[in-house]
This record gives sequence, C-alpha cells and structure tokens, in this order.
Amino acid sequence: MNREPFSLLSAQGVSLTYQDGDRQVYAVDAIDIQIQPGEFMGILGPSGSGKSSLLYLLSGLKLPSQGEVFFWDRAFSKMNDAERSALRRKQFGFVFQQPYLLGYLNVLENVLVAAENPKAHLNRALELLETLGLRGKAHRFPNALSGGERQRACVARALLMEPEVIFADEPTASLDHSNGFHVMELLDACRGKGAVVLVTHDPQMLKYAHRVCRLEDGKLVE
Repeated sequence: MNREPFSLLSAQGVSLTYQDGDRQVYAVDAIDIQIQPGEFMGILGPSGSGKSSLLYLLSGLKLPSQGEVFFWDRAFSKMNDAERSALRRKQFGFVFQQPYLLGYLNVLENVLVAAENPKAHLNRALELLETLGLRGKAHRFPNALSGGERQRACVARALLMEPEVIFADEPTASLDHSNGFHVMELLDACRGKGAVVLVTHDPQMLKYAHRVCRLEDGKLVE
C-alpha cells in the first residue's frame, strides 16, 4: 500500500498475533487503512472480530507484530514509550466502553485530570461541560451521575486538549439506544477538526461516519 502524503494516521500491513498453546492466532491480519484529518471513520464488526485490537494498534497502545502504523509521517515503532505516551496524552483522545472516571474526583476534576496545567484549561473544560449538558453537575462525583452522564463526562475529557484523533471503543455499548445516540451526536458536534475512529458492533451508531470499514476474523472485508 502506498500511503497518501497527507494521511493523518495510516496502517501498512499491520498484524497482531498471540499464542494459544501451540497455535498462532491473528487478532488483526495484514490490514491497510488510512485516516485523513477531520475524517469520522467507523470500524464495524461482531465481538471477537479484532476491531478493538485494531484501535489499540492505531492509537499506539499496542505495537503490531508485523507491519507499521504512522502518525503523519512518523512510525510508532520509531518512538520510545515516553514519546508514544506523550502523543496519546496531547494529541489523542479516548472514550472507552465503560466510563472510566475516578470516584474520588468530581466531574470537572475528572475532565481536567490529563491536563499538565489544569488551570490553563479550566475555561475550556467548563465550556465543554456546558455544551454536553453537565455544567450544573461539574462538582458532583461520578456515583451521583447516570450512565449517560458519566459517558458524556468521558467525552468532555477526551475533547479537552482538542486532539487530532479521538478513539472511541464501543462508547455506547453500556447505554440504551437513546443515550447512545445522544453521546454520538455530542461527540460529532464537539470534536472540532479532530478525526474520529469509532469501533462498534452496532451499525446504528455510525450515523455520523464518513466511511465504514468492516472486520471479520481480524481481516477487512470491505
């Protein structure tokens, strides 16, 4: 695969394998994919298809067994652990299936937790909470929020640093459809110029996707 010169994120022949006894299993099998600035890409597939593993490779949470992932023109394999960690903290945002919030911090503190200088990002955090319908609950703790509210707080945290890429791994799986659609609507509306890579098993959650890739058994099928 020839990478387009202005691809924001690209994978070239990436595979992720693990050992199951004497057998080598492919969680991701020789995938080529490119994501452009501002693109909303959906990765659709059933449980066990490898879609979360592909997200981990694209975000640098894991390195491929074969192939290479590039952020702009820089390969993840050429970065050390500290550089990849800084990239994820400053230029990537994450929303996972379960709304991971620290129970001893209130909503506002949870949104600001990844900022090196929280005071410098306070106004943006409050603006995001206002947009996401949580401004009035900024000082409540996670156990006082509904599931949809906790996930919206996670969206605010993911968007705080105005990331170039937002990775969302089944962000609506633990929500009912109404709350799920609302979270996706807000994620798309608030992402600014950031690209989105959304992993889901539910095609109804891909309303805002510009493009959808389907995975089966670790392989792209379309």
